[in-house]
Amino acid sequence: MYTRQFFVKNGLILAAVAGVFAACQQGNKTAAANSSDSTGASGKGATEQRLAYVDIDSLEAHYEYFKEKKAQLDKEKERAQNEISGRERQLQNELYTLQQKAPTMTQAEGQAAEASLQKKAQQHELDRQNKYAQLQTQEAQFNEDLQKRLDETIKKFNADKRYSFIFSYRAGASNILYKDDAFNITTEVIKALNEASPAKK
Repeated sequence: MYTRQFFVKNGLILAAVAGVFAACQQGNKTAAANSSDSTGASGKGATEQRLAYVDIDSLEAHYEYFKEKKAQLDKEKERAQNEISGRERQLQNELYTLQQKAPTMTQAEGQAAEASLQKKAQQHELDRQNKYAQLQTQEAQFNEDLQKRLDETIKKFNADKRYSFIFSYRAGASNILYKDDAFNITTEVIKALNEASPAKK
């Protein structure tokens, strides 16, 4: 069998929105050190660093452009898989037919039929690999486009520099061990994304 899974894993879209967790820790340490050096125990005059996060699972569930494009890509993958599976069934049927006829065929006829089937199988494998590479390219372009849109939206959203760091958060796949919902800006970011690129109706 030549079949290979084409479906991408859910959630192949967004890495960190801005900065990294380690950078945040370092920034906080630096700010604390500067505060201690300049103000002593009182802590007055310290530079405030405001943090926020975007819940990626929620974003993917409510960002209309993402859902629309992801559905299109999934359809392409399903169509390709069906084509490949259909071609494989056809080759298997031809092989079965050849096996049934083999006892009544001359050696020359058998060799010719076998060579023909092998050629078809090789062409199928080449077509399958090309289709797989094409889908991978589409997927990479899909992710790159979405990341660009998110980066641009976050940049505009935080144009007033109200946040020093904006992180991405995904349950079970994040360096953030604790989050306070008071710093969740996902709804605002989703709204900005949908307004910037409304889905087709």
